[in-house]
Amino acid sequence: MTSTLIRNARIVNEGSSFTGSLLIEGDRIAGISRKDDLPAGRNTRIVDAGGKWLLPGVIDEHVHFRDPGFPQKADFSSESAAAVAGGVTSVMEMPNTQPQTVTLELLEEKYRMAAEKSVVNHAFWLGATHDNLEEIKKADPARVCGIKVFLGSSTGNMLLEDPAILEKVFAEAPVLVAVHAEDDRIIRENLKKYEEQFGINIPFPLHPEIRPAEACYRSSAAAIELARRQGTRLHILHLSTAAELDLLDADTPLLKKQITAEACIPHLWFTDEDYYRLGSRIKLNPAIKTHKDREALLQALNDGRLDTIATDHAPHAWTEKAKPYLLSPSGTPMVQHSLPVMLEWVRRGKITVEKVVEKMCHAPAEIFRIRDRGFIREGYHADLVLVDPDDPVTVSGDNILYKCGWSALEGTTLSARVTHTFVNGHLVYENGRLNRSYRGMALSFDR
Repeated sequence: MTSTLIRNARIVNEGSSFTGSLLIEGDRIAGISRKDDLPAGRNTRIVDAGGKWLLPGVIDEHVHFRDPGFPQKADFSSESAAAVAGGVTSVMEMPNTQPQTVTLELLEEKYRMAAEKSVVNHAFWLGATHDNLEEIKKADPARVCGIKVFLGSSTGNMLLEDPAILEKVFAEAPVLVAVHAEDDRIIRENLKKYEEQFGINIPFPLHPEIRPAEACYRSSAAAIELARRQGTRLHILHLSTAAELDLLDADTPLLKKQITAEACIPHLWFTDEDYYRLGSRIKLNPAIKTHKDREALLQALNDGRLDTIATDHAPHAWTEKAKPYLLSPSGTPMVQHSLPVMLEWVRRGKITVEKVVEKMCHAPAEIFRIRDRGFIREGYHADLVLVDPDDPVTVSGDNILYKCGWSALEGTTLSARVTHTFVNGHLVYENGRLNRSYRGMALSFDR
């Protein structure tokens, strides 16, 4: 059995941090110490952290790896490599691929594909449609991370509008239901108005007016009301407005919440003013809102109204994104840079590193009941990341690993650098070098 001893690390876990060491044996954490007293065998690999931060591997519950169906955009191989370079060790991939993941057979096909190509651990969302309720009812809670419902149209157009079917999905889903919450009627009316004025060349800064805060609030409020009526375990994805935060509870302990919510990196980093500079690069759904909304989201992470941080990683080929507004697909790649972005907010005093670990590692593990991951605990899978908080990196085409080859963050200097990423005890990323031959595990859920 291979073993690795990480020494002299600032271990950040479960609300505290301390200098210590950690022993990995096989794929598990075998020991944690506040002293340098863990035993090292003759063949143990020694990693001297030199004071770097040792965190649990990030769990990104919301990614689009575009596999199968869109090889020009991304695939499991390219995007999982980008993920580990950013300290992400587990992902949950969305259903709007081609074919769409709306049957259990297609979901199992994705598992087979990921087993052959993915460096990171993985699970998959089952999409809800107007005619797959029986598939949803058969979903295995130990294997399916959740049911994805599009209440607003987005890339892939899996919009579910029929109220009677929505009621049944919310009432009968055997696992957590997650929603993309935007009122499609409002969006259609706004889009028609601006299309009449500009044709396909709608200015990108109008994107937040086409998909405004009102559309988000109405849809989130309706989803919450429906979930409470049906007793559904609901998770609201990529919440983007200050107004929606009033719908959420900060006082109930996480494991007792019926309604939880996610913030995504683009909404936590950019503001609507950035559309003038970045245009299609940050055209995504929901739209990025105002500086006031961004500040409210950051505050809600600290006070407990927002529960998780994800990316909504959604790459497109630049030849697609560079098209005029109506032809440019929504989405932006982010999985390689999510942890460094949040650690930049740590440096600027907006959030603590302990809170970042809570929202990106602990809370996803708890909300989805992921077995033996998300924490630095003896006996847990050794999904770990070492970060140098004082080694700035400027995002550029030379260091982007996304298959699409671009990022809305290009030219941005982030103060923290991921130096090592362990997936199930295997060192898959070290100072720019990738072990592309390793394959992650399928996540399992204690439900």
